[in-house]
Amino acid sequence: MFGIDPSFLSSLVQVILIDLVLAGDNAVVIGLAAAGLATDVRRKAILIGILAATLLRIFFALITTQLLALGGGLLIAGGVLLLYVCWKMYRELTTSHSDEHEAQEALENSDTNADGTIAGKAPRKTLRQAVIQIIIADVSMSLDNVLAVAGAAAHHFEALVIGLALSVVMMGVAATFIAGLLHKHRWIAWVGLVIILLVAVRMSLEGLGAFIAIPEIPLLYTPHAVAEAAAVAH
Repeated sequence: MFGIDPSFLSSLVQVILIDLVLAGDNAVVIGLAAAGLATDVRRKAILIGILAATLLRIFFALITTQLLALGGGLLIAGGVLLLYVCWKMYRELTTSHSDEHEAQEALENSDTNADGTIAGKAPRKTLRQAVIQIIIADVSMSLDNVLAVAGAAAHHFEALVIGLALSVVMMGVAATFIAGLLHKHRWIAWVGLVIILLVAVRMSLEGLGAFIAIPEIPLLYTPHAVAEAAAVAH
């Protein structure tokens, strides 16, 4: 079942890197939302956010892969959504590290810059405000993660299953660690951005290929692969 071939390995590497980057990105958003809370409720908000993100990934994994199997317009919609994800990631990667530092302090519950406070520069808010902000972000980012993994798997079912399981584990167990890793090594996030961009273009082309004839584009689009995927779906 787990046949090892270059195409499968390539898809699996892409899936793992996407999971890594998006889990870290999601954790940073949770940390930012919780940074403005009092210390005694900050950990509660972060735990709620990580649990919600984990459950949402499971839910979206159950429905999104079935919807994408229908092809056509849904693939185009998924590709466009991932292009928007790329734009959001680009904006985050080209902004100041100050907000991200506040998020990291909140996630680690540690005064990493020795200024006498933990996320002390973040605007104050209530637990309810933080949780609402976290849940809204979790819905969007969990869907983004599942779509990106499904697109990167490129019809390799084994890579898809591994990727979706890994995304749940990374978000549920190692989100804070991954956020710290990306904070220290920004190049990982840039590589992830490029891969998600390629996945978005490939997904959009496969959707368009169901309606119009598109010539083969190396690394991005193969007409016979779309035909095989449609046959499997039916």
